[in-house]
Amino acid sequence: MPTTPNALRTLTEDPDFAITLSDGCRLSARVWLPEDAGDDPVPVILEYLPYRKRDGTCARDALTHPWFAERGYACVRVDMRGNGDSHGVMEDEYAPQEQADAVEVINFLAAQPWCNGRVGMMGISWGGFNGLQVAALAPEPLKAVITLCSTVDRFADDIHYKGGCLLNENLGWGATMWSYSSKAPDPALRPDWREMWLERLAAEPFLPETWLRHQRRDAYWRHGSVIEDYSAIKAKVLAVGGWGDAYKNAVPQLVEALPDAKGIVGPWVHKYPHFAVPEPRIGFLQEALRWWDRWLKDADTGVENDPDYRAYLMDGVRPARWYAERPGRWIAEADGATAHLDTQALHLTDTGLCPTAGPLAQTVTSPAHCGAESGEYCAIWLGPETPGDQRGDDALSTTFDSAPLEQDMDIVGAPQITLTLASDQPQAQIAVRLNHIHPDGAATRITYGVLNLSHRTSAADPTPMPRGTAQEITFTLDHIAYRVPKGHRLRVSISDAYWPLLWPSPAPTALTLSAGRIDIPQRPTFGGDEHIFEPPTAAEPWQVDTLRPDAHVRRQETDTVTGTVSLIIEDDFGEVRDSEHGLVSGAIAREHWSIHPDDPLSAKGTCHWTDTLTRDDIDLRTEARCEMTSDATRFHLTARIEAFENDTLIYSRDVAKSIARDHL
Repeated sequence: MPTTPNALRTLTEDPDFAITLSDGCRLSARVWLPEDAGDDPVPVILEYLPYRKRDGTCARDALTHPWFAERGYACVRVDMRGNGDSHGVMEDEYAPQEQADAVEVINFLAAQPWCNGRVGMMGISWGGFNGLQVAALAPEPLKAVITLCSTVDRFADDIHYKGGCLLNENLGWGATMWSYSSKAPDPALRPDWREMWLERLAAEPFLPETWLRHQRRDAYWRHGSVIEDYSAIKAKVLAVGGWGDAYKNAVPQLVEALPDAKGIVGPWVHKYPHFAVPEPRIGFLQEALRWWDRWLKDADTGVENDPDYRAYLMDGVRPARWYAERPGRWIAEADGATAHLDTQALHLTDTGLCPTAGPLAQTVTSPAHCGAESGEYCAIWLGPETPGDQRGDDALSTTFDSAPLEQDMDIVGAPQITLTLASDQPQAQIAVRLNHIHPDGAATRITYGVLNLSHRTSAADPTPMPRGTAQEITFTLDHIAYRVPKGHRLRVSISDAYWPLLWPSPAPTALTLSAGRIDIPQRPTFGGDEHIFEPPTAAEPWQVDTLRPDAHVRRQETDTVTGTVSLIIEDDFGEVRDSEHGLVSGAIAREHWSIHPDDPLSAKGTCHWTDTLTRDDIDLRTEARCEMTSDATRFHLTARIEAFENDTLIYSRDVAKSIARDHL
């Protein structure tokens, strides 16, 4: 007799389940499985990542996968080829090999005697990306996807480029993967761990170089961008994001594009919503279970009748580098996301931000260090990472203030900015911030957008700005849901630098504005919650012994002798011992971003990661360093990876590359 749907079932766990691919590469998976699944087969929930199931994602895996497995699912957490305890080497992010392997994994799992033949994919960030990408390949067993903090366009909305501008996260996250994917397997699981490690170290690509060789939206970025053909996705998609995260635009885009897709966006940073911050958290596991039960078990859970789009409308609050919670309310759109909402046009004029057009003759010429209060591009490490008080950056920008609002304004959607401007340089960038101005002058960033002006008409075929000739440009700011209170003001702030979020243009620029308008999507203001989620729940947390607590530093410095301005980031993630299997792991990340306000060519970024693993009397360590500078025509990258076994250097490799600037 089949069990009652979602009645709690006793589990078995396999920490090193083997999946051997057609080319002989052995992948390692951690599997949580109802012990009676051989008699009563269950669907599979697959999470497929490079982030090391043994010591990387353990905390979130423990909270999530056993909870689903107890309710009648086989949860399979796979280390991708070349990562963690899996054999092989990894070539790049979202490579065709990665996706082909995933299709093989899905078909293999669907054929297991304990599986009912149906598979769902779930993941956040990398796992959210490849869930959509694999869904676009439409393997027959894949029936549903839950994608969190992901994107539909790899060029427009990932950690590499934004609006055609080079994100410094391209180097920062590349440094993370330079270190992370170079770590050894757990020696307790792989007798050939040293050979695997050396093979991995020798093959590990320095990905910032790869990404920097594609400075326009070419075939490299079109691959894996599901926006190219939404119709290829046959699985049912639930998309989840957070307003504190970099990946907030995909949720409304997917809801508008895919039949039956549903979307949820909360106030969160880059975390799963059942343990994310800032609060309120939601019962994400219960929401996900309804999705899985409907599409993997044919249970009538009513998900088809849920609102298409549920978003947390945040109250406008004072700026802070970190929020434990955000007051607000849940809003719900029955059909579509935000495309149907009305917009209000406000015009940029010499007298401010006005409901009617007026004369405009303003120049934007910001020092190169403007942008210090931008915060991290992707808030993830739970340190002081969110945008701070914008007054400092506003003082270095050209600003346009509205009159005090006569009533609350609920901004829901992606504001669009249209500007007529001329540039004195052929290569320039522009950053536009929509800010909430409090009665005492404090400025909270509501949302923002940036544009490389050479990409004003095409990201695939950029063209220089004609010197001194006015051009009309239009681009969108990031999606948001934010309430500005009555009596407060709006501000549009415009700069031609946004450091350290963006790598600067090669020369100082002056942008002359002659007309401008911002179209702000608005939703009628209501009072309380329009949707109620269940409270968060989770399985038992990962059990560890803390050997070194975590600590986070964000420090801004000005050298009063040279005038150089620096941001110093130190993230000590601590060191812990897994209480069950005993592996000790730790990491420290350091970044240093410096620039002189008068010289964009002085920009410099350096990153240094230390990762450690200890298993009994084996101490393993990697040191991964990289640096980037530029001149007027080229970017210059250097990097070094070092691997130590019991403090003896067993491998090292240096990289030095110079790459031409391509309209950047």
